[in-house]
Amino acid sequence: MTDEIVAIRALSRNFGSTVALGDVTLSVVRGTVFGLVGENGAGKTTLIKHVLGLYRAEQGQVSVFGLDPVGDPAGVLGRIGYLSEDRDLPEWMRVGELMSYTRAFYPGWDDRLARDLLEMFELDTGRKVRTLSRGQRARAGLLVAVAHRPELLLLDEPSSGLDPGARMDILAAIVRTVADEGRTVLLSSHLLHEVQRVADRVAMLHRGQLLLNEPLDDLLARHRALTIRFATAPTAPPSWPGALGWTGQGVEWTCLCNGEGTSCKQFAEEAGAEVVEERAPSLEEIFLACTRKEASGSKPS
Repeated sequence: MTDEIVAIRALSRNFGSTVALGDVTLSVVRGTVFGLVGENGAGKTTLIKHVLGLYRAEQGQVSVFGLDPVGDPAGVLGRIGYLSEDRDLPEWMRVGELMSYTRAFYPGWDDRLARDLLEMFELDTGRKVRTLSRGQRARAGLLVAVAHRPELLLLDEPSSGLDPGARMDILAAIVRTVADEGRTVLLSSHLLHEVQRVADRVAMLHRGQLLLNEPLDDLLARHRALTIRFATAPTAPPSWPGALGWTGQGVEWTCLCNGEGTSCKQFAEEAGAEVVEERAPSLEEIFLACTRKEASGSKPS
């Protein structure tokens, strides 16, 4: 049994003149939480639809469990739990009927887990789907996606419609439960602070291009945020090797440095500037710096 659950090789797809995915290569290994991050329209949902076999690869290859999701949908979809961003659930069903309906498709459905989730999410089995709020629909969708204990759980913007407290607690509980049992999660989100809380590995998409793809801890460890105070205000931020991006004004600026953070300190000293603070940046800060670097025509390190 291979540890590679999802394998994507040189995947490209265009919609007219729009590049949805451009030569994307990545893999998702068993037992991990893989965070796929990017702004809306970055290509995250397009990639997930290839994993589900809803799109056939125009260029490149996609395999899931070593199978072609387009050529062998029965062999792939029965092992996947999926929550779409649209919460596409049958409007006419009651919550209890939705559970019974979904249960019929999955021999691995766990009644006890379903009841536990029902209680956790405070859902009424007698309520019709069409009467549920957006947040309640998200909870119902999560329940039926998780209760059959899938080998791979695909979550496309799962927090949409949940209040901040609920989305953090519920998402963390679901993701960690699945991953700790040796199952695998592919989580797509534009809410980077949530991904940072639960992911083991992160891939960053921007306008269909893969900017970064590495373990989250490694990514965070090789970036530093340095706040630098200059004797006189520079007319523009310095162009230092290792400086991924700058924010600030006047005499005080913050530099987000890649793996050459030590070089940034050295250049600051040579410029007569003082490093007044050094800290670990957030995933969101790194993403914003990378996308701005990409927009300026330079590839992030």
